[in-house]
Amino acid sequence: MWPVPSPSDLSTSPKAVGQDILRSAIRVLSSWPALWVAFALTHAWIIFQTWVFGGQILGDVNLYEWWVRNGMNTGSWPVFTYAWVYPLGALGPMTVPALFTDTTVAYGWVWMGMVTAANAGAVALLGRAKPHGRAAVWFWLFFLVMLGPIWIGRLDGLLAPIILVALLIAVRRPALAMALATVGAWIKIAPGAVALALAATARDAKAFLRNVVLPGAAVSAVVIGIAFAGGGQDNVLDVFGEQGDRQLQVEAVAATPFTVARLWDSSIQVEYDDVIFTYEVLGDGADAVAQALDVALPLAAVLIAALIWWAARRRPERVGDILLVGAAAELLALIVFNKVGSPQFIAWIGPPVAAAIALGSRSQGTRRTWFVPAVGTLVVARLTMEIYPLRYGEFLGGWPFATSVGALRNALLVALLVGALVRLSQLAFARKVPTRTS
Repeated sequence: MWPVPSPSDLSTSPKAVGQDILRSAIRVLSSWPALWVAFALTHAWIIFQTWVFGGQILGDVNLYEWWVRNGMNTGSWPVFTYAWVYPLGALGPMTVPALFTDTTVAYGWVWMGMVTAANAGAVALLGRAKPHGRAAVWFWLFFLVMLGPIWIGRLDGLLAPIILVALLIAVRRPALAMALATVGAWIKIAPGAVALALAATARDAKAFLRNVVLPGAAVSAVVIGIAFAGGGQDNVLDVFGEQGDRQLQVEAVAATPFTVARLWDSSIQVEYDDVIFTYEVLGDGADAVAQALDVALPLAAVLIAALIWWAARRRPERVGDILLVGAAAELLALIVFNKVGSPQFIAWIGPPVAAAIALGSRSQGTRRTWFVPAVGTLVVARLTMEIYPLRYGEFLGGWPFATSVGALRNALLVALLVGALVRLSQLAFARKVPTRTS
């Protein structure tokens, strides 16, 4: 005979069954085996795309190799012998692949393996963050897929995990986060945005000295000491002068009016600079914008740091949220007010969102604060890949669709920055709730 169903079996509704299936799926997707399979597939896809696009992605890596091989063979090293477009610390990761390879192809493989290993370390820490670290891992991997292969073929592929780890540990271990951010800033300037946020959120002078000044100074002393030991004391800070000599890059946010105007104004010209290997907008107007950005960028960074400081003083109980929003604002400012607009810069803005997803809770309003920025960040990443490498030739040629994609991407970057500043202002200037006393 057939078994008689129990009352509990009869009461199981399709809705309850669906909820059980959903919970089971979430458990599977949140497991470490699933996360590492997703990590492997993500990086395999990115590396495959890297080789499909070839020199468009690994062109800079080939340049890294040339600098290092030339130094090994002739003794003429960047910074130690001549001024360079990167800080001295960038030589470290550039040199590692050359120590284990003899060919350009092998150098590229080791470079991508090194970036993948760095990202694996960041993902391992991200997935362990409470309360939503594993959901944050899915966001992070999806963000990298949307951005495409450009991040793995640049120094920014190493910077993004550094920024992510620094933000994850910033509240619990601020001194270590500061040391890590300083190391990153000596590779490329972007992690300095995290250092600014850490400085602005230090709770008092003693904490500022212990958690910001001492670790930052210690790391910088080591780097500068190496420069002096190698005879590069005259060039160690020349990276700032090298950046100051650059003109308005065609992908930069501030170049958008010029790229759009090219649709009807043929007098606006874009030219390749074969010294720094970028395409720049020509003309007096573009030159004036580039000079204005030289002032606007540091000014914006300082003003945002002041807003972070005020928000942290007004709402010390929300210092973790303020630090993440502040770091996002600083990183976005580094892109929006930058006369250089390289596509790999977008890798900087994923870490604050991933860290916020991992560390936030419903009671803190994380979903409300970060949902729209998370979606916007993914869209910006996808539009960036559409520009580079998919339609870069069309973008440089001023084709309408590619130009529109670039303009939309840049408008979204401005919107994300404005949103971060609005949120910081809400935290900084919100009316304090009086404390009840018995």
